[in-house]
Amino acid sequence: MECASDPNSYGFRKGRSTHDARSQLFATLSQKASAGWVLDADIRGFFDNINHEWLLNNVHMDSVMLRKWLKSGVVDTGQLLRTSEGTPQGGIISPVLANITLNGLETRLKQFLQEKLGSKKATQSKVNLVRYADDFVVTGSSKELLETVVQPWIVEFLRERGLTLSKEKTRIVSMDQGFDFLGWNFRKYGGKLLIKPSRKNVKAFYGKVKEIIATSVAIPTETLIQRLSPILKGWAQYHRGVVAKQTFSKVDHLIYWRLMRWGLRRHPRKTAGWVYEHYWKQCGSRKRFAGLQDDPFGGNDRIPLPLYSLADMKIVRHVKVKGDYNPFHPDWVEYGEKLRVQRMGSAIWNAQRSQLWLEQRGNCAHCKQQIDIAEENMDDHHIVPRQLGGSDALSNRVLLHPICHRRVHALGLEVTKPVPSTGDLNPTKRSRVMQPVEAE
Repeated sequence: MECASDPNSYGFRKGRSTHDARSQLFATLSQKASAGWVLDADIRGFFDNINHEWLLNNVHMDSVMLRKWLKSGVVDTGQLLRTSEGTPQGGIISPVLANITLNGLETRLKQFLQEKLGSKKATQSKVNLVRYADDFVVTGSSKELLETVVQPWIVEFLRERGLTLSKEKTRIVSMDQGFDFLGWNFRKYGGKLLIKPSRKNVKAFYGKVKEIIATSVAIPTETLIQRLSPILKGWAQYHRGVVAKQTFSKVDHLIYWRLMRWGLRRHPRKTAGWVYEHYWKQCGSRKRFAGLQDDPFGGNDRIPLPLYSLADMKIVRHVKVKGDYNPFHPDWVEYGEKLRVQRMGSAIWNAQRSQLWLEQRGNCAHCKQQIDIAEENMDDHHIVPRQLGGSDALSNRVLLHPICHRRVHALGLEVTKPVPSTGDLNPTKRSRVMQPVEAE
């Protein structure tokens, strides 16, 4: 499926995510000369309406087995429902078939425009399609182009597969008006593209947090914090690559008042001042809503367990995957490893890199020569490739010089895990007292 997928299809594919789709849209729309109009498309009942005959004729697998799966039915609340069309959701087969169904939407659209408009006009039309699963948007230089040329072609493409666009949700908008996609709002303000968390996404998230707090009046403070913090951090991480600081602060403020109300419900005879002093504890330079937890360093006193603050999330630029990246092809193994390291949080990467560097006594696992501690002078290599089942555990990884890394992949060389070093690991002494260790 990877070989036949569109370059800018990002859903249900290894190494790709909503963040890659967002990054591609930013690259497509951020310039002053970029397309000024967008077809924001929505497919009506996508998974429920895919044509079975089209799948049987176009999916390269055992058609007998595929037919049995498509016609097997779905059990809902103890009742068997027939599946005469569509793909049953809930497993891994359904999203694969969904991607196969829409593969070619981008590449064939571009071929159509080149044949209809010619190469020069096709380029000037600024038509670019970005898709995540069944959600997609198409950019264009004018509303008329999207309305009279692009949309009719898409309608016909979908019709062959038993699908239709939703008239209520599909619309053509200018970038000054903006559109929502994958939980973000894309809009130009005075010619500058800003991507922010969409109002709908923020409202849904806050509603979820509000519900958790409202139903947790009787539980310990620490339990409430342990429920909320992962949800808050996960949502903040999803939006950390966009213009979200103002939104984070606003939602933090709303959560503060929701927690204050929570405290007043627990202590109806106390004042708001008492609730604040009781539940907001000094954590570093500021007060935060916090419970108490055992000291992880073994101290006798319990220490504050603060609630995660959205505003603490740093805005980090996402590293976009290349459009033609294939995680299952040997030629892309080295790129996949570097991409994973680039996307890894700097704190985690630095800690793991330091541990591997010390275990290898600062030497390359291939040539046994010293590696400088600087990040650009070392590559992270998986002994058993990830596409062959290798894990991200430190036991399956070694550090190599960039040139050694390229040689290992180009020549198919085998690298083994060096014997972990023992004794004095002080980097300032290592160069004098440590000798290279032979591989196992």
